[in-house]
Amino acid sequence: MAAVVLQCTLQAAKHQVGAAASITCLHATYSTDVRTIRNPSLSALKRGTGGRSSFNGIVATVFGATGFLGRYVCNRLGKIGTQMILPYRGDHYDALRLKLVGDLGQVLFAPYDLRDEESIKKAIRYSNVVINLVGRDWETKNFTFDDVHVKGARTLARLAKEAGVEKFIHVSALNATSNPKPIIIKTGSKFLRSKYYGELAVKEEFPEAIIIKPAIIYGQEDRFLRSYTKFLRHQMRAVPLWQKGEQTVKQPVFVSDVAAAIVNAVKDPDTVGKTYQAVGPRRYLLGDLVDWFFAVMRKDSKWGYYRYDMRFDPIFLAKTWCIQNISPSWPIGLLHFEGLELQHTTDTVLPGVPTLEDLGVTLTKMEDQVPWELRPWRAGAYYDEELGEFEKPPPPKEALV
Repeated sequence: MAAVVLQCTLQAAKHQVGAAASITCLHATYSTDVRTIRNPSLSALKRGTGGRSSFNGIVATVFGATGFLGRYVCNRLGKIGTQMILPYRGDHYDALRLKLVGDLGQVLFAPYDLRDEESIKKAIRYSNVVINLVGRDWETKNFTFDDVHVKGARTLARLAKEAGVEKFIHVSALNATSNPKPIIIKTGSKFLRSKYYGELAVKEEFPEAIIIKPAIIYGQEDRFLRSYTKFLRHQMRAVPLWQKGEQTVKQPVFVSDVAAAIVNAVKDPDTVGKTYQAVGPRRYLLGDLVDWFFAVMRKDSKWGYYRYDMRFDPIFLAKTWCIQNISPSWPIGLLHFEGLELQHTTDTVLPGVPTLEDLGVTLTKMEDQVPWELRPWRAGAYYDEELGEFEKPPPPKEALV
């Protein structure tokens, strides 16, 4: 019966649209065979002119894509036609917004855990680039700094090497060292110490890895500028800084510049095995920076702002201790001792080590970007900017060291 129906259908198609239609029906073939495309052939599959709707031959797995820096990196990768696999843990809705950074079908998601090697293998199986942006600013009951920055980084680098990944990019920290200088914490920063040993672990497992060492990163939803807007970071209208911020030199870098450098490192074949320092174009005293932040927010000395030496304020230190112990998994107001330690650590830029400019990045000046970032926290925001009722605050002075 089925044969009769098929024959009638073909005869009807032949009478309606001619012999060509019947030939097409007879020669249509379908297969359930799955073809596996190996990494070396991905470059041969390039399609398009290189834009968002193209495929540039790069399949990148981005660990830590839902974090602060990760969102910028994924957005830039999507603009150049990169196919992305974005591993996530926890609620998948936290990662779902990243679906829009690439064209339809170019952004894929995979659940994973740093302690589950099988989930990591699945995420990097078809990738020729792996980017590790996983990091923690404070320790939690589930993950210590060593768990994330050392053991986790080692696992990702080892599995990427075993999977035949061409490029492994690891984001560390500028001042990472085995013996960080103590400032507020007597033993020094555990964050910087773990980042240092994380670099060693990555190099042991993946010698050709590219290391990016950023200073404090600022931008939308950062934890540097925003920390000074929090009420708990203040004492009334005063801001405590270690030695009034006059002994700390910072060189913050804009988040888009770091993301651009990572994408350029993916595309540039000469970056293999190199280490880059991600710092901004200018150096400032921390005290001058904080004064300028509050001037931009129209909360200067006329508003009641002033800064003082944190060392002589046991109330603020006790408040920090209480917050850190009451809410260890997420410090209220971003107030915790590790964060204060990092804020007051002077940025050391080593001579002879490449910077973001060597990756072709034009650095953004803080004077051009910070007023936009701090705009939501300005006092008197209802005034019309064009009327000129407020003077533009002078930019902070560059540090001479």
